[in-house]
Amino acid sequence: MPFSSLRDPVDIARALAAWEAAWARVQNEQIVMLGSEEAERTRLKFIVASLAPVALDEQDLVERAIDHFRQKATSDGVVAENRQSDSMV
Repeated sequence: MPFSSLRDPVDIARALAAWEAAWARVQNEQIVMLGSEEAERTRLKFIVASLAPVALDEQDLVERAIDHFRQKATSDGVVAENRQSDSMV
């Protein structure tokens, strides 16, 4: 369970809200996903859970999570561009 490391109900609620906001950005900005949608949703949950203790607030958590999510794509040799541009080729 991605959020099992969080104990405080407030931290869990903040992490869930940040995950929902971050996932909405992944979809809206068409950020490159390396696996299935389900796998990437889970990966983002683990990213959010791992960053929750160091984030200043929910928005900071969203930004950090999105940055980390994108870094994986670029570190694997995939350019983290909009998926929309791929469909235009």
